[in-house]
Amino acid sequence: METKDARKFPVEFSGPAKDVDTFEITLPTGYVVDDLPPAVDADFSFASYHSKSEVQGNLIRYTRTFEVKELSVPSSRAAELKKFYRIIAGDERNTAVLKVVTQ
Repeated sequence: METKDARKFPVEFSGPAKDVDTFEITLPTGYVVDDLPPAVDADFSFASYHSKSEVQGNLIRYTRTFEVKELSVPSSRAAELKKFYRIIAGDERNTAVLKVVTQ
């Protein structure tokens, strides 16, 4: 997707998909969450991506959902698809920003 040349053909996904991932981390006694990454909501007609981090007691829960809604994205919408994947990449880098400190 990251080329200088204009795309000539549509992007074809292998099939409709919906992936949901949940990761849970239990904090050791004496540690608290100081800061969480912001939630992300990217909703395009061809696909969507949502993520959020939350704290419940000493448990950190990160959930993300990726859904393919259209099997083909025309070349005329390649810029939107690039933007979508850049949002996801940014969110994946942002999850490392989680700050945990001792009390």
